[in-house]
Order: sequence, then C-alpha cells, then structure tokens
Amino acid sequence: MGLFEDLSKFLETRLDEFLKANPHLELFGLEDQLRGQEQDAIRLLGDLKRREKQLEDSILATAQDIQRWHERIKNAQAANRLDLVKAAQEREAALLRQGNQYWGQLKGVKDQIEQTRTLQKEIHDRRRELKAKIAETQAQRTAQRTTSWDAGWAKSPFEGSGRGSMDPLEKSFQQWETEQELEELKRQMGRS
Repeated sequence: MGLFEDLSKFLETRLDEFLKANPHLELFGLEDQLRGQEQDAIRLLGDLKRREKQLEDSILATAQDIQRWHERIKNAQAANRLDLVKAAQEREAALLRQGNQYWGQLKGVKDQIEQTRTLQKEIHDRRRELKAKIAETQAQRTAQRTTSWDAGWAKSPFEGSGRGSMDPLEKSFQQWETEQELEELKRQMGRS
C-alpha cells in the first residue's frame, strides 16, 4: 500500500509540474471537466422531467379517484347507506392528502428543474468562455511557433546547429512528445 501511495504521489507531482510547464493543457482539462458537468446536468434534467411527468400522471389519476369516491359518497347518502358514507369519506380524505403530497413533490421537482436549467446554462456559458480562451491560447502558440519557424528558416542551414539552439521542427516534436507523455500520465492515474 505504501509503495502504491508513493507512486501515486510521485505521478501527481509530475503531472502538476507538467501542467505548470504547459498551462494550455490545464485549460483542456478544465474544459473536459466542464463538459462532464454539463452532461451530468443534462442527464439530471432528463430524470427530473420524467419524474415531473410521473407526478403529473399521479395527480391526474388521484383527482379521478377523488371524483369517483365523491360520487360514491353522494350515491351512498342518497340511498341512506350511512355505513358506506363514512368509509367513502375517509377514502376521499386519504386521496386528498395523497394528492396534496403529489402536488408538493411536483412543486419541488419543478423548482429543481429550474435550478438545474440555470446551473446547466451557467456551465455552458463558462465552457464557451473557456473554449474561447483555449482558441486564443492556441492562436498565440501557433503565432509563436510560426515566428520561431520563420526565424529558423531565415538562418543559413549552418546557423543554430550548435547544441544550445533548437530548430522549430525539433521544438514541435518535443512539444508533441510532451503532450503524449501527459496523456499517458493521465491514463496511468485513471487506472489507479
């Protein structure tokens, strides 16, 4: 257990260091997290809408039962069957209480639907803002790469071949390889 925890902490530290060195990748992680939250909100909305429909159906069925028992009370009173009247009145009262419970639950579900819609919209808006930020960051990075690429090609073939400098293609490959390492770290952490 100790070895596993040490390895997990090591991987988390490495991931944190990697994200600090590549902040644009953290934006992708946040966007992914927001996408998951938005999907959860949409699923919850679907569940709440189904529950709302069930409660509406239950209220309608209860109202029909109340109406039927109300007619039975009238009929029993007209026939002077007082033994049935009292029992029917108790049944009608129980159905009224049940209908009120359904009504209260329906009100709660409608409130939850409204809150969930608001939350889903907020998440959607934050996600849209984050996507714009990602696009802006990618455009800046592309511009930086293009500038360094152009600068690299402007040199003579023998310039910058020393160990201290790096050509644009090398930078692109190193960046891509770094991103691949991050994905591998994420996969490994997901398995733990």
